[in-house]
Amino acid sequence: MECRLQWSLYPMLTLLASSLFLFYFNDSSELSPNKCSLLPYNHYWLTSKHIVTPQGVISGAVEVKGGNIVSIVNEGDWRKKYKTGQVVDYGEAVIMPGLVDVHAHLDDPGRTEWEGFPSGTKAAAAGGVTTLVDMPLNSYPCTISTETLKLKLAAAKNRIYVDVGFWGGLVPENAFNATALEALLSAGVLGLKSFMCPSGINDFPMTNSSHIKEGLSVLAKYKRPLLVHSEIELDSQLDIEDGEDDPRSYSTYLKTRPPSWEEAAIRELLSITKDTRNGGHLEGAHLHVVHLSDASTSLDLLKEAKNKGDSITIETCPHYLAFSAEEIQDGDTRFKCSPPIRDAANKEKLWEALMEGHIDILSSDHSPTIPELKHLDDGNFLKAWGGISSLQFVLPVTWSYGRKHGVTWEQVASWWSERPAKFAGLESKGAIAIGNHADIVVWEPEMEFDLNDDYPIFIKHPSVSAYLGRRLSGKVLSTFVRGNLVFEKGNHAPDACGAPILATSKLNSRGRIQETLAKAWKSGLSGVFGV
Repeated sequence: MECRLQWSLYPMLTLLASSLFLFYFNDSSELSPNKCSLLPYNHYWLTSKHIVTPQGVISGAVEVKGGNIVSIVNEGDWRKKYKTGQVVDYGEAVIMPGLVDVHAHLDDPGRTEWEGFPSGTKAAAAGGVTTLVDMPLNSYPCTISTETLKLKLAAAKNRIYVDVGFWGGLVPENAFNATALEALLSAGVLGLKSFMCPSGINDFPMTNSSHIKEGLSVLAKYKRPLLVHSEIELDSQLDIEDGEDDPRSYSTYLKTRPPSWEEAAIRELLSITKDTRNGGHLEGAHLHVVHLSDASTSLDLLKEAKNKGDSITIETCPHYLAFSAEEIQDGDTRFKCSPPIRDAANKEKLWEALMEGHIDILSSDHSPTIPELKHLDDGNFLKAWGGISSLQFVLPVTWSYGRKHGVTWEQVASWWSERPAKFAGLESKGAIAIGNHADIVVWEPEMEFDLNDDYPIFIKHPSVSAYLGRRLSGKVLSTFVRGNLVFEKGNHAPDACGAPILATSKLNSRGRIQETLAKAWKSGLSGVFGV
């Protein structure tokens, strides 16, 4: 009798155990080991008094499930909606869309002693950058063909902590070869980049207006941008052989790259971009002026062209907004970049243009190198590598130096997230919005910190950064990439699970190219090319 009773209970116990099993895994936020994330949940809520959305700052919660944002609710409503999922309460910290940096040099493959995908993307994650677009130089070889793009993708595989897209290079070698350019674009680069002056890299030579016009004619079909380093070498303002000027003096270097170089390049570019207006034969093409430094004639010319309907956008960088020529000490080559950091009056004009919307986006132009090439020992500005190492610091730098100009969290999100994502064609990024990737940065605007030897810095060579030694406000607490908590309080997720981002193209029924974006499969490169 007792035995029969036990056997009769087994089906009921089995059913109960199954129910408990399903309840546990459905109602425990799908707890599972995940080396891609410091948070072992696929479903959770992030709450804060300050969440930056396209509709403004709200107090409430963001629901994340399967790597995407599935709901956003105000504080008064979210507990009514809450059913399953863990809650991570960030209190008064700001929850903002992750930064999208469209201008960074990670130098991988070929020059990983300068930076590299692992260190560079760790620095990005520590700075709240959830997506970056890697420049076609200073890696070796440069990304100017489908073959070199394959090398770039192979180098990135399983070695990136944030999502990474890629620009291709427009150089004399491919500029007049429409087939080669179309192959590179079809292979997945998000657009092209060119220099109107020597780039400093031998296998990435400069282009002229004829090359640029040809590149734009191909890009018009793909609706992707051409990014241009806009300086043209004119007769030097300084004879550096005369021995009268000290190469350790920043003013010596400043004389070698006057604003007239930027102005000359932009005048030449505008003779082409007039054809990008509605009805022009380059309609559909778009030109992007990178790292604008000259806030005088160059900026005025660009503003006038934009008002006339030229398809142009403009970026500048935090170092032009944070520093001025007057404060750069003799021999401190950490500040050398091109175009150069100009005087304080110019800096204020850049801020004014940014606040008024004439400058569209911000980027880091993270351009590191090894300390020896920066000539830190002898302080020779004329020989030192030009580039500011900054990737991890751009959010607190923008906030720290922008506060006196009345910068808001919404403006920071616009300059660093929403607009760059749209510019690069990243439709699922750049905003805390339902359906978007859960790319999120959490930061404390009021928290101050010193960039010193005690601060965890993840760029490969901190000593070359011009920001070292600065006191900043706006500390990054946590960074989420497609729902994975990849960085929190100085720690990174065990595995590098960022995804390469490639553009894909297809022809519609009228033979026009339509754009979509696809992630390259982490399992390999098959299926990526020849779309």
